[in-house]
Amino acid sequence: MDRKILIVDDEADIRDILQFNLENAGYNVETAASAEEALEVLSDGHSLILLDVMMHGMSGFQMARLLREEKNNQIPIIFLTAKDGQDDLLTGFSSGADDYIPKPFSIQEVIARVGAVLRRSASVEKPVAADSTIKVGDVTIDRERKTVTVGGQPVQFSKKEFEILNLLASEPGKIFSRDDLITELWKDAPYVLDRTVDVHIARIRAKLGTCKGYLTNRSGYGYTFNKID
Repeated sequence: MDRKILIVDDEADIRDILQFNLENAGYNVETAASAEEALEVLSDGHSLILLDVMMHGMSGFQMARLLREEKNNQIPIIFLTAKDGQDDLLTGFSSGADDYIPKPFSIQEVIARVGAVLRRSASVEKPVAADSTIKVGDVTIDRERKTVTVGGQPVQFSKKEFEILNLLASEPGKIFSRDDLITELWKDAPYVLDRTVDVHIARIRAKLGTCKGYLTNRSGYGYTFNKID
C-alpha cells in the first residue's frame, strides 16, 4: 500500500497511537506537532491529512482554509476533534474537510474512514473522458485539471466546491436535491446535514461573482445550474 498519511496533532500520545496503528494497516505515516510544522513538511508525496482542530498557534480549520483557498491544494483532509457540535461540523466541511471524526474515536473507525476517503479521492482523480471541459455561459470547468474560469478569469474552488459545481454543471437545468448531492458527493461521510450543502452552495455562488445567478435554488426542490438568458 503506497499511501503516505500526515498526522497533525499537538498531543504526542494521539500522534503515536495513530501512527502505530496506521503503519500496522499498511500506510506510510509522517507526523507533525503543529499546523505550522505540517505546512513545512507537506509535499506531493502525501495522500491524506489527519488534522486536529484545536492546536496552539494555527488551528486545523485555518490550515485547511489556507491549503484550499491560498495554495489550491486539494489533498484529502479528515478532521479529528472534540468539537462535534453542528456549527463545528459545518465549519469543518466549509473549510474543505472530506470527513470529520469526533474524539474520542476508535482506531478501527479511523482506519475505515481513511480507506473510504482515499478510495473516493482515487475515483475523482481517474482520467476524464473526451468531454473533459464543460462550458455554461461564461463559466468554464476543466474537469481534468480541476480548474474553473469565470468570464475568462481563473477562480479557485475547494475540492468539495469543485465537485458540487462540476456535478450541477454536467447537466444544466437539472434540479439536484440536497439528498441527491449528499448521496453523490458524501458517499462515505456521516453527519452530513442539509445545512452543510447550503454552506457550500453559498460559497460557490459568491465565487461565481457576476455569474452567481447561474446557480439557483428551486424552493422545495433543490439546486440547478444554467446560463441566464
